[in-house]
Amino acid sequence: KNSKVSEVMVKDDLKPKSEHHAKNWSDQVENLYRFQLAGYRDEVEYKQVKQVDEVDYWPETGFVKKLQRKDNMFYYYNKQRECEDKEVHKVKVYVY
Repeated sequence: KNSKVSEVMVKDDLKPKSEHHAKNWSDQVENLYRFQLAGYRDEVEYKQVKQVDEVDYWPETGFVKKLQRKDNMFYYYNKQRECEDKEVHKVKVYVY
């Protein structure tokens, strides 16, 4: 499973049109949770800030494996789900 963010989307000025909070867990919510834990909105913002083309994903699950925070420290994530049900409502889903 590769990123759903196309190369076209990673423009410097791309901003979300709207946002809402997740109601149910999904693979997408899991990855958003991981980006937001590291201090980013989502993959689009991560790629803009860090100037990278690729994000490390676990091949088995498609979840984000590793992210670099804005202070250059790294977050390493497990293959399995990390976003617990009680955390799901905190995850913001952005619409472009």
